[in-house]
Amino acid sequence: MDDEQGALPGKEDFSAWYNELLWRAGIMDVRYPVKGLYVWFPFGFALRRNVYGALRALLDVDHEEALFPLLIPETELARESEHIKGFEDEVYWVTHGGTSPLDVKLALRPTSECAIYPMYHLWVRSHADLPLRLYQVVNSFRYETKHTRPLIRLREITSFKEAHTVHASWEDAECQVAEAIRLYQSFYDSLSIPVIISKRPDWDKFPGADYTIAVDTIMPDGRTLQVGTVHHLGDHFSKTFSITYEDVNGEQQFACQTCYGISERCIAALISMHGDDRGLVLPPSVAPVQVVIVPITIGRRKEEVTAAAEDIGQCLTAAGIRVKVDSRDLRPGAKYYYWEMRGVPLRLEVGPRDIDSGQVTVVTRLGDKSTIPRAGLEDGVCAALAGFASALTGRAMEHIRAHIRVVQNIGELSAAVGRGVAIVPWCGKKECADFIGESTNASVLGTEIRSAFVPECRGPCAACGEEGTGALVGRAY
Repeated sequence: MDDEQGALPGKEDFSAWYNELLWRAGIMDVRYPVKGLYVWFPFGFALRRNVYGALRALLDVDHEEALFPLLIPETELARESEHIKGFEDEVYWVTHGGTSPLDVKLALRPTSECAIYPMYHLWVRSHADLPLRLYQVVNSFRYETKHTRPLIRLREITSFKEAHTVHASWEDAECQVAEAIRLYQSFYDSLSIPVIISKRPDWDKFPGADYTIAVDTIMPDGRTLQVGTVHHLGDHFSKTFSITYEDVNGEQQFACQTCYGISERCIAALISMHGDDRGLVLPPSVAPVQVVIVPITIGRRKEEVTAAAEDIGQCLTAAGIRVKVDSRDLRPGAKYYYWEMRGVPLRLEVGPRDIDSGQVTVVTRLGDKSTIPRAGLEDGVCAALAGFASALTGRAMEHIRAHIRVVQNIGELSAAVGRGVAIVPWCGKKECADFIGESTNASVLGTEIRSAFVPECRGPCAACGEEGTGALVGRAY
């Protein structure tokens, strides 16, 4: 990859900026010869590994990771007609094994309920087996007919984290829904991404669910991106797949279930929320390289400066910091450009003057410059990384607040969704949601909003005038 290509397109042209940045920063190559399938570069894959490592760490407290097959027999999909109806136009089918036609067609999983729940039928026998909390991180396939976009709208979702839980009662499952929301909030907090949590309208819930809670964020162009969902499945799937347990009285009961997922859209949100016209801006928690050390080798002291940079690198590595010493034979400006494009949180510059002064020069990815004494360098760098993460969170919150408006009528709503999202009174009727959509080219995304930074809203429904409560309205990817 050639990094000397000048400036990126401005972020105000979000689509051009985003597509160019994925290539220039070494995240993904979009040139794979199948539409909607993309290739992770090593740097992008390292970012993916760190992001999903953070997610796994949260889940592994009380979940267990498993792995279920990619291929699902058509007979299993057919058992859950309501569920598969939501995916039937998106399923990829395997019809042959070599040159021999298969007796039963096999689907590449669009989602895994019909692969996992036949096994839950075999595994769940008693109340002592509950709750059961498993998850997997897998690829899934959907024949996406809309405009595909890397990490956002794909035909192969390469990194789908899906959790599937089983409980003794509807109330226990509802507690798990609340816990899943808490986990997702914590996950996005660790990425410095503010999210809006809301309940999807009944017509937009997951097929077969009692209700769906969605997690959205706001992209640079004001559109929303759904970055997570949590579904209360009730006993719908347990009745279909005969997932029953023997209760304390020795009677057979249908279990209740939940499922919740996050895809690589979380990485799209990470890139889009924090990146700027110079490239990626990555939170220290997931950055593949947290600190880059650039030796400023001028004159006769080149070997001394290089040795000092290597020594600093070793000290920081021993302290658990992900460090790269850039000793390439390039001018410093070219190195700055390279690592800024890749979003490295801190750059340490080490030159003769720094050695003589017993310090290093520190520049954050946002351009703040300071010095840290060589004595106690590890603590100083850790403090600088923490300060940088806090600055990212503050900057992201400013973006979100600038793109949310509370409105009361259709005229205000149309203006608001042109640049972000709106909170507007809505009575809950679908015909009123349809009217709002037709009038504004936006959608009612959710109600019962659970994010503290979203203002409350009550009043006459913007469509019919009946009493309404705040609904999230926006234009979604």
